[in-house]
Amino acid sequence: MKKEIVREKAVEGNVSCGPGTVIFINTDRIGQGEEELGKVLMKSFSFALTESKAKPQALVLMNNGVKLVAEGSEVLENLGKLESTGVKIMACGTCLDYYGLSDKVKVGSVSNMYDITETFLGADKVVTL
Repeated sequence: MKKEIVREKAVEGNVSCGPGTVIFINTDRIGQGEEELGKVLMKSFSFALTESKAKPQALVLMNNGVKLVAEGSEVLENLGKLESTGVKIMACGTCLDYYGLSDKVKVGSVSNMYDITETFLGADKVVTL
C-alpha cells in the first residue's frame, strides 16, 4: 500500500519533504569514485540541505557516516544548522564506539538500533546516500 505524501508548510516557512522523510547516511562521502570528490559532494549536499526549504524529519548516520558528527568533520556547521531547524540527527552508538568517536560527537544524538529501527519503520520515505 502506497502512503500519500503531503507537502506541508513547516514552522518559519520551511516546506517539509513529506510528513516523515528520513535520510540514511551510511558513509562519510557520496558515491563510489574518488574519496576526495565524494567528501566534497557530501559537504555540498549538507550545505544544500541547510539552504533548502524542504527539510527531512531526520538524518540517520551509521557505519563510517558517523564520522560526519564527530570533531574535525567538515560538515559539522551544516549539520548544526539543520539540527537548529528541527531536523533530528541520530548517530549509531555502536558505530561511534567502533571508530573510537563516542567522546567526539559534536552535533546530534547518540542513538541505538532500536530507535533507528523505529525511525526507519515510522518514516513515509527513506532516502539512502
